[in-house]
Amino acid sequence: MPRILGIDIPNDKQAHVALTYIYGIGHHTSKSMLGSIGIAENVRAKDLSDEELARIADYIDKHLMVEGQLRRQVSANVQRLKEIGCYRGLRHRKGLPVHGQRTRSNARGRKGPKKTVAGKKGTK
Repeated sequence: MPRILGIDIPNDKQAHVALTYIYGIGHHTSKSMLGSIGIAENVRAKDLSDEELARIADYIDKHLMVEGQLRRQVSANVQRLKEIGCYRGLRHRKGLPVHGQRTRSNARGRKGPKKTVAGKKGTK
């Protein structure tokens, strides 16, 4: 398995897909990065030479924020929203959806498993 910046990328996938296993790199970024470096997108990750891996790592170091540094920045941004008490910060604090999604029938991923309340159906 090739290692780039301490992350193992899968052998059997194409280079542009294998690079998406690094946090902070998506399909568009990986394709544009490989194009600017001059590496074919459809080459398998196991077929990349050490020199090509070094060029990829060098490009990521110079141009992109990935993995731990990006995670720290995102958590700092969320923490700032919580501290200033804005609407988005309150939604983060309560564990509810932040971007205006409905919560009456969905949002189970954000709210967690359903909590059944006894006697809610209706009273006679």
